[in-house]
Amino acid sequence: MSKRTHLTELACIACEELGDVGAGKEGWLVDDPNLKCALDTHSLALANKTLIIVIGWSEPDCTTRVKIRPELSPIEAEHVTAIEWLVFDEIRVAVVGTSAGYLMVFSLTGHLIHRQRVHPGRILKLRVRGTKKDITQGTSSQEVCVVMPGVIARFDGSDIQDMLQRWSQETQGHFWDQKHKRSDLEELGNSYGRLPYQLWNVSKYGSCADAAITGVMPPPLMELQSSQRYYCAITIGEDAVISAFRLSEDKNRSLVGAILSKVVPATFSTIASFSKMIWRSEQTSPKKSEEKPQPFARASPLTCLKDHPRKGEKLTLSPSGTLAAVTDSLGRILLLDTQALVVVRLWKGYRDASCLFMEMLVNRDSSGSSSSYYEPVKSDYCLCLAIHAPRKGIVEVWQMRTGPRLLTIQCSKSSRLLQPTYRFGSSLDSPYVPLEVFLLKGDSGQLSVLNRSLN
Repeated sequence: MSKRTHLTELACIACEELGDVGAGKEGWLVDDPNLKCALDTHSLALANKTLIIVIGWSEPDCTTRVKIRPELSPIEAEHVTAIEWLVFDEIRVAVVGTSAGYLMVFSLTGHLIHRQRVHPGRILKLRVRGTKKDITQGTSSQEVCVVMPGVIARFDGSDIQDMLQRWSQETQGHFWDQKHKRSDLEELGNSYGRLPYQLWNVSKYGSCADAAITGVMPPPLMELQSSQRYYCAITIGEDAVISAFRLSEDKNRSLVGAILSKVVPATFSTIASFSKMIWRSEQTSPKKSEEKPQPFARASPLTCLKDHPRKGEKLTLSPSGTLAAVTDSLGRILLLDTQALVVVRLWKGYRDASCLFMEMLVNRDSSGSSSSYYEPVKSDYCLCLAIHAPRKGIVEVWQMRTGPRLLTIQCSKSSRLLQPTYRFGSSLDSPYVPLEVFLLKGDSGQLSVLNRSLN
């Protein structure tokens, strides 16, 4: 009988360019805290403090490689601290966060599309997520969250999409003189206007190590008639292992301000390009005045869990945002119900672990097995949690919420769990794509996917 495998090999990313981010050294993929990874379909981005390498593959024998060197401030000792993909249908870009609080968006050719300071401070995490509802409800939420020590910022996906569509149209419309125009755009950094966003201070229980907006929540009892939208945020850190906040939209943002936030970016882009046509000569524009930090919107604390010396380390959300897996400094993994704000499950003995949610065909034989051409639908998949325990050299998959351990996969200690970024704008009519988890082996560069079925 042949040995059963639960991994399917996809590609090998080993190449000479990886040596610039430490490849070739033992444990280079897992031991360097400054090495950040972001996975997309057929593309992987790796970044250290000053360099970003994008490795793309469409077929096993076809590999593309791009190097991006962001312009960073030597005065502030600025360096790259976070990286993620943004995918809007045909548009695919890389978004980077820095230690000085700047958000940068790069094209796949390495050109700077947008640069904007969110808040003074180090960007810890970039979260790209969205929730799709039923056709009857017809509502969805797509966002990019920026996590900083004690601060959360939220960008609406539609605002980013509008900016990228304007960039894409200009790129296609001025292809031949793109080389000359792109240098001017990189000098401005925000030629398509500043992206509107919401900012909250969530440091009441101490500086957070990670945070996430789990979704929309009901308003307070005294504000049931309010038209404001409220979000629930979960934070983890040293002082409070887990804490929760109710985030409200900025009430000081009037209707006029909301309209201006939509109109000004397009107007600014038009004025900027028009002024370049008139003042093409040697005239130098005066330096822009220093941007003032955006004021915080209201964040109301809901609850917190303090258990010294336990510290929260990593946080991951389920696709719907109703569950969160939290790893702590005592080698435990807590499964949190983000709506009831109650820990519903606990694993022990997983130091330095990392978790990702995935979907598997657990009871595949009982549904549609009579037809060999049966295409699984969303209801056929079961939510699971993949736990990578590097000290044990294994990956375990557990069924949610209270299900058993489904499988255990042996892996080298130089491996890393990855998950493709959320893709914006996918249609409800398109075939359902389950949430998958990938395993990257640092010693060989082999990228594999965990199989959806146990059989």
